[in-house]
This record gives sequence, C-alpha cells and structure tokens, in this order.
Amino acid sequence: MITYKDSGVDVSANTQWVGAIQSAMASTYGPRVPKQRHGQFAGLFRLDYDEQLFRNNYKRPVLVGCTDGVGTKVLIAIEMNRLSTIGIDLVAMNVNDLIACGAEPLFFLDYLAVHKLAPKRLAEVIEGIAAGCREADCALLGGETAEMPDLYRKGEFDLAGFAVGVVEYGRTIDGSRVQPKDVMVALPSSGIHSNGYSLVRKLIAKKRCRLDRVYGELGESLGDAVLRPTRIYVKAVHAVLRAYRVKRVVTGMAHITGGGLHENIERVLPRNCDAVIRRNAWKPPPIFDFLKRLGTTQSEMFKVFNMGVGYVLIVRPHFVNGVMHVLKKAGEKPFVLGRIRRGTQRVRVA
Repeated sequence: MITYKDSGVDVSANTQWVGAIQSAMASTYGPRVPKQRHGQFAGLFRLDYDEQLFRNNYKRPVLVGCTDGVGTKVLIAIEMNRLSTIGIDLVAMNVNDLIACGAEPLFFLDYLAVHKLAPKRLAEVIEGIAAGCREADCALLGGETAEMPDLYRKGEFDLAGFAVGVVEYGRTIDGSRVQPKDVMVALPSSGIHSNGYSLVRKLIAKKRCRLDRVYGELGESLGDAVLRPTRIYVKAVHAVLRAYRVKRVVTGMAHITGGGLHENIERVLPRNCDAVIRRNAWKPPPIFDFLKRLGTTQSEMFKVFNMGVGYVLIVRPHFVNGVMHVLKKAGEKPFVLGRIRRGTQRVRVA
C-alpha cells in the first residue's frame, strides 16, 4: 500500500507545524481579533468601527487589499541559511503598497510552499512575518503551508503574502490631487529591499563574489548587505496622516519598488504634471555602487532598484516643514527629493 507520506507529504508534521506557529501569530493580535478556537478554517477580524477600535473611527470604511512576494531574494536567504528576515520583507512589500493609498493595514495572510516541511527551520520565516506584522500594527490572521516535493527541490521554498486594510471613503490618496509646486518628500530605503534580485544574483555570480566575504566599500559582508530587510513605513506615514486629519496636505504617495523612482512616481502623477528629482538630494547606500561596478550601467540601476529611496510622499508646499517634522519624530530621516512641475506625466532627473 502506498501512503501520502510515501509520496513525500507528511500530514502529521503539518499538524504539528500549525500548532507550533500559534504563538507567533498570537503576538500580532490586538483587540480587533476576537478569541477563536484553534484549528478554525478561517481567521476572524472585527470591523465594528462604532466601538472606537479603529484609531480613525471610520464612518464609511472601504476595504483595501493587495498581494506580493519577495522574488528571488529568497534564494539568497536559502543559500546563506538565514531565514529570519525574509518574512519581514514579505510583510513590508505588501503593507508599504497598502498605505500608499492612505489605508491602515488590518490583517495579513501568508502562503508558504515548500519541498518538505522542516518546522524548526521554517519557524524562522514565520517569526519574521510576525515581527513585520507587529511593526506594521496588523494581525497575522492565518496562512497556508503547502508541501510539494515534486514542484520544489530539496531545501527550496517560496512565499507570498496578502494584506487587507481600510480607508475612509472619499479620503483615498491616489495622486489625482497632485499639482504643480507640490514637493516630493522622500524616506530612505535600507538598501535593495526586495526588487531586482535576479539582476543582483546575476552580477554576483558573474564576478564570483562571495556572500560571506566582507568587502571594504560595504563595511560588512555582501550577504548582510543584500539580505537587509525591506523597511516598513506604516508608522511614519500614518503619523503624518493622523497629524493632518482635516487638511489633506498629502496629495500622492509612492512605494518605490520594481521600476525604480521613475515608474513608481509616474503612477501617481496626473497627465499635466512632471516630477523633477534633484539627483544631489541624497546619497545611495554603498551596495548600489558595488553592484554597478560588478557590470551594469547607472541607467539600468535606476530602472531596476530604489537607489536608496524607499517611499515618497507628495506634499502641498506650505506644509513640507510640518510633514518633515512629524516624520522625524516618527524616527525617519526625510529629505526633499524634488518638486512637481507642469508637464506630461514624466519623471525627470535634474
């Protein structure tokens, strides 16, 4: 007789795994997550805004959803056997997109596909996801772990995330109110974040660089530089939105991911506006110069990477100083990236 275990899937191991990650999930719960029985088929989350559970006390709440992964960065994490931060990346890639329309993250779900379930090893991933959820102030409400030995090679896995948030109807920030003279305020990235890793891996392989080697220009090992987790901007952005509950001083926001500054800022520009970036406004982290010297061009770098800018807020000119003050109090180091000019929906570097 052939059993499911003979085919490579151990149901009992999965049952133990679900129990083992309960504490990580519970660490992300707030008053909006009702007490629920272990083993339910879905997670519960309260939406009754009349009980002051929501900081913003939503009157006409609109749900917002998004999904993303971390791409081939996971292969570097596997190669270095360092899985503790890849979960933070997963949460960041989702919630940073979510807040770009002004939404508050509510809860998060993950999907983990593996060759074979190794609970102790993969617990690092879940702990990272939980840490990211705590940073983003959202609940890790559930997930799915799929054991598929015929699809993934030994030691390999992939993961995806799904975030749900809420925004007040009529208060969505979509860039339609951006106008000439508005100012772009930028928040620094921690490095590469989670985009462009196919190019990163290609450049590293071409020059046979070692991930465990410390390179002088980086001041750390290459592995540390490329695995540094994506920053989560939720608390800083919402500090600004809470500081200006009546006046709508933020007209557009962009999470700088694949496509770099040009493509992502362009997504929030009206047709009659250009964004003019001051190239000398910031200095990219050293990992970007390092990668460029491995064998690509500056223009390609700006097409693929965030180049040290992780998030951009477009702000009415009279409120720039106030917004930057709030961001600094929230622990950020904001800087003026450039201005909005009359134009044809292009991003230009001056």
